[in-house]
Amino acid sequence: MTEQVPFTDVYVDDDIVDRATEVLETRRYVKGPRVEALEAQFADTCDTDHAVGVSSGTAALYLAMKAAGIGEGDTVLVPGHTFFATVSPVVELGAEPVFVDVDPETYTIDETDLAKKAAAHDDAAAVAPVHLYGQPAAMGPITTIADQYDLDVFEDSCQAHGATYRGDPVGGLGTAGCFSFYPSKNMTVAGDGGMLVTDDADLASTARELRNHGRDEDGNHVRLGLNHRMDEVSAAVGLEQLSHLADWNADRAAAADRYHERLADLDEVVLPTERDNATHVYHLFVVQVPEREALRTHLDEQGIDTGIHYDPPVHLTPAMGEYLAEVPSLPETERLCDRIVSLPMHPRITDDEIDRVADEVRRFYR
Repeated sequence: MTEQVPFTDVYVDDDIVDRATEVLETRRYVKGPRVEALEAQFADTCDTDHAVGVSSGTAALYLAMKAAGIGEGDTVLVPGHTFFATVSPVVELGAEPVFVDVDPETYTIDETDLAKKAAAHDDAAAVAPVHLYGQPAAMGPITTIADQYDLDVFEDSCQAHGATYRGDPVGGLGTAGCFSFYPSKNMTVAGDGGMLVTDDADLASTARELRNHGRDEDGNHVRLGLNHRMDEVSAAVGLEQLSHLADWNADRAAAADRYHERLADLDEVVLPTERDNATHVYHLFVVQVPEREALRTHLDEQGIDTGIHYDPPVHLTPAMGEYLAEVPSLPETERLCDRIVSLPMHPRITDDEIDRVADEVRRFYR
């Protein structure tokens, strides 16, 4: 029987189990010291003054925008090629998403189209660049455009834990950065969880209140808010996972190098690129290929898992169509979404597994 090559892998060891067990035995499951400890360590990792632990990456984006005052009548510039959760908080807050096309090589927001869309929308209040697949967006040009048009910058860093741009960690390069700890991410909390990071003390304070039923530090309900808290078991797991993040990102980079070595001469496959002066942390290893569905079927028959991230693009989903007065045309986004496929990628993937994936991709096209 052919052994499966899994798409991803969630790491659990005795230390992680012990951390979780310790919390269970304390019987303090929310609003405790482990969330505060993870917040402090994650802020250090991102080189920011504040971090706010929340229930998911989506919650982090939603609370960051809400705390900054994004709401009805505002426009938020978003890339067309991203996960749905970059855009859904914009709509949930009553603001209008304006979709920007992506760069065909890095797959991140295209700064030329961003400048054009920012100039065309007087009511633009913010931009939400996405460090997609672990590749940092071009934060230099993006923050220059944001300064010119007085835009807040909400970095969707949900796939880029530990990535850097010009030597600085992503997440701390704009108004706020938002991370997800979903189980497949570069680090997890063994469930849903997220983190908002920022240097803005007022934004952090407001986000803390919004995540906890609008309560201030004295327990008074000073604003409307819901429950978006992270729990103590999740934070305990996150602390242990964070201690491994740098090593795991290095292992992902090594795996990406081996994919490049094994597939570089195969003309049918377009491999991912890495932006100059940036560190790509390869949350996903996404290639462009012809005959995508046939290739996926072939790999599946050989016991090799794949994924698509993402198709259809957000602006063409039925859910988003309800909110768009006119469906935009995003040629690069739409071309990519027809060709992309994600190959197995995680820190513990072996050279033999990568070689087997590469061999089967090659065999399909030969």
